[in-house]
Amino acid sequence: MIPSGEGRIAGVMGWPVAHSLSPRLHGFWLRQYGIDGAYVPLPVRPEAFSGAIRALAQIGFRGVNITVPHKQAALKTCDQVDAVARRIGAVNTVVFTDGRLHGSNTDAFGFLENMRDGAPDWRATAGPAVVLGAGGAARAVVAALTDSGAPEVRVCNRSAERAQALCREIGGPVKSLPWTDRAAALADAAVLVNATSLGMTGQAPLDIDLAKLPDAAVVTDLVYVPLETPLLAAARARGNRVVDGLGMLLHQARPGFAAWFGVSPAVTPELRDFVLAGTALAGT
Repeated sequence: MIPSGEGRIAGVMGWPVAHSLSPRLHGFWLRQYGIDGAYVPLPVRPEAFSGAIRALAQIGFRGVNITVPHKQAALKTCDQVDAVARRIGAVNTVVFTDGRLHGSNTDAFGFLENMRDGAPDWRATAGPAVVLGAGGAARAVVAALTDSGAPEVRVCNRSAERAQALCREIGGPVKSLPWTDRAAALADAAVLVNATSLGMTGQAPLDIDLAKLPDAAVVTDLVYVPLETPLLAAARARGNRVVDGLGMLLHQARPGFAAWFGVSPAVTPELRDFVLAGTALAGT
């Protein structure tokens, strides 16, 4: 559908932003639901971010997604920020209401919804979780796990300082362990989450021995290019259930789309295939 002069408009702000799959994802939903609207990429230099996002709020945009490198700047710029985004330390979704900016972070929601899809009987309360990484994605995962009742979250990161900072700032039953202890940390774990870029196409592989991981544990990798990473392949081969990372990207987009376009969208196999095809087209 070609948007009319009354169409709802949203977009994604980043620098660069051409690689983002969000326009493809939201565009699929706009067509599927026959919505009069558009979702556009918005390349914005860091020094122009604050002025640009406030201008969008004045010219009819309903809101925006925020991607690298603006997520921390959005936290500072928004007029109102939800508690989850403050704990994570980043905003990825902004809704404009009467010129005011309302920021949230939907990555924790996306992680949990993806786990529910891929492992329906999984519960955070089942046992300790091991999270590899301490960046923005890892912070969202740790927040999601602690808020969902995980009895312990063990964070292993190549930079011990970043892992320790994450544990202090997220709070709850979270502790940092040295990167060298990542294999030992798997003993009695109920879930293993790779929230690093290791294993992504073009990146170094993730080196971890899964021998101590219980057979009943679920393994998920936030990397989705390739869709089945070496970690997921190794876990599947030894009998663990695995959950790929593409669903987190899809589910985290749902709250923003609902707020901007007035429809609660569904994550379907057709959507997965369409977005996954976009990773091949982009060469990523």
